[in-house]
Amino acid sequence: MHRLLPVFFLTASFLSAADTIAVLPLFNHSSAANLDWIGESAAETIRESLSSEGDLVLKREDRVEVFRRLSIRPNALLTKASVLKVGEELDAGQVIFGEFEVRSGPNKERTIRLTARMIDLKRMREGPEFQQTGPLEDLSLLETRLAWSFVHVLAPKSSVTEQEFLRVRPPVRIDAVELYMRGLMSASLDQKQRLLTQAATLDERFSQPAFQLGRIYWEKKDYKQALHWLERVTRADSHYLEGLYIIGLCHYNQGDYFEAIKQFKAVAAEMPLNEVFNDLGAAQSRKNLLDAEDNFKKALQGDEADPDYWFNMGYWQWKNGVFYAAADKFRAVLDRSPGDTEATSFLGRCLRKEGPRTGDTRTEGRERLKVTFEETAFRQLQAEMKKN
Repeated sequence: MHRLLPVFFLTASFLSAADTIAVLPLFNHSSAANLDWIGESAAETIRESLSSEGDLVLKREDRVEVFRRLSIRPNALLTKASVLKVGEELDAGQVIFGEFEVRSGPNKERTIRLTARMIDLKRMREGPEFQQTGPLEDLSLLETRLAWSFVHVLAPKSSVTEQEFLRVRPPVRIDAVELYMRGLMSASLDQKQRLLTQAATLDERFSQPAFQLGRIYWEKKDYKQALHWLERVTRADSHYLEGLYIIGLCHYNQGDYFEAIKQFKAVAAEMPLNEVFNDLGAAQSRKNLLDAEDNFKKALQGDEADPDYWFNMGYWQWKNGVFYAAADKFRAVLDRSPGDTEATSFLGRCLRKEGPRTGDTRTEGRERLKVTFEETAFRQLQAEMKKN
């Protein structure tokens, strides 16, 4: 699937037809610098909520990179001109930004006021301003209510009610939220893992740190621990489908191909990405299921430039004795990747009409997996189709 220019379908009257959204940290108007994490937390909650509802929202990492490129400190108080500059650098159509303030009452109770607004960069017009005020301990609930305001204004005809939106996103303990944000912002992997683990352990309803931990353990090839955390990711989490995808990869790498098939099928039903069809076909091929061929074809039709998709199609045909067609596929691999020695070896086997031999580790289980989940590209394609 070819990556498209960022687009987004919006229905509110003051918004342009198709844009991506950038969410900036809320500025800290309090005197305590150690509360800067709250601004990041509010932005992450808004970003996560919009993304889970299908909106095209730029990743936090993209915004961090632009701040670095523009020499902007992470918690700097930005002027409106700076906000516009960041939005332009991100190539965003809409920018959400704002501020928060924490105050102490006569009995040392603390309250927080969150304020956020949106600018349409194409029309250079501001949208409505939203506020939430309440006890600091209710930060998670206040952030989610603030996020709902933007969800509603971006898609006013959505059937999701505020009550349902809040129900599937239950409030999280404030200490867990702080640990999660500090973990997310940490540059040290060990510290990040420790803080995320503490956050997820403090509140078992907290889906976001569970996903981050699952991805960390997947990258470490600790599939058992990855599954432990990823199975806690909820459907309301924007990473839900990616979580299922990684669960499928974990089961595949553990040799549980039928469970991998189940997970990949669930993802493909909602997010028909080339890599999902490819990996589904690979799991089915491991069990010699005929459906593998159809899924390899879908992946190949989606991106004929990828040599791995040609390889898997050729490998499947070679396994099933269709040597002439398989040879064409391996030639296509070599056209795209001339140095692929494995494809060269299988091409030779096809030409000699040498089929599989039981126990030959050089030829058994050679299906190629994809491990990158290109959900953003798919959503961009959906938005482009809606726009046209």
